[in-house]
Amino acid sequence: MAPTYPTAHTTTIANPRLRILNKLKNGEYPLMTFNALPSVRLAQILALTDLDGVVIDCEHGHIGDDAMHNSVAAISALGKSPIIRIRGPAHDIIKRALDTGAHGIMVPQINNAEEARQVVQSSKFPPYGVRGQGSAFPAIAHGLTIPEYMRSANETVLTMVQIETVAGLQNVDAIAAVPGVDVLFIGPNDLAQSLLGYVPARGDEPDFVAALDKIVAASKRHGKWCGRLVNNGAAAKEAKGKYDTVAITGEVKAIQSFYAGEIEVARS
Repeated sequence: MAPTYPTAHTTTIANPRLRILNKLKNGEYPLMTFNALPSVRLAQILALTDLDGVVIDCEHGHIGDDAMHNSVAAISALGKSPIIRIRGPAHDIIKRALDTGAHGIMVPQINNAEEARQVVQSSKFPPYGVRGQGSAFPAIAHGLTIPEYMRSANETVLTMVQIETVAGLQNVDAIAAVPGVDVLFIGPNDLAQSLLGYVPARGDEPDFVAALDKIVAASKRHGKWCGRLVNNGAAAKEAKGKYDTVAITGEVKAIQSFYAGEIEVARS
């Protein structure tokens, strides 16, 4: 069923501040990373790289409301897109995240189309959803006035849903068909745990490879973008062409990896 209203895929609104959306629409393969530590300075450091966006991880990261607001403001002020991975699909959690001015949300462990529809409803202002208005902050991060934000948000704020369970995989075609879902984002570790019973996946398991292909195919069939987490730049380069966007690890693992490698060299 085609949407009866404009979405991120069909919008004609051009806002140069929305870097992830703009690159997706232009087929330019935007790159992100995950941010798990609550620091406005760290958010600035990540945004000052050549990344296109930062996923502020409020699901697994050590990030509360204050850090969430501060990080969105810092990242957007530096011309990059803040995306918030929320801790669950509840309406109040979605509203709180979007009221920071996030350029999009990523919702974990979506298992069926009804859950996806509820996420979309909470992400859209009336008449297309039930999101409430009351915050001046979202417009700031979009570089707009409040009325301009209200007119544009329904079709420019990205709604990303994560496919990372066996149930989500089984229902991926129906999830991808939901109007207002913009991106299917694969959580490879949770998907491997759910599908294979262990993490990390080697990456060559037939069931795992078939699962990834199924998600990508469903995305393309319904005209949605597809992304995933990868471990490093080489994997991101390899994924280009198959996926529309990737997140290259997270800053905690990047810091650990750097020091582990340098210490190994120092002690050798």
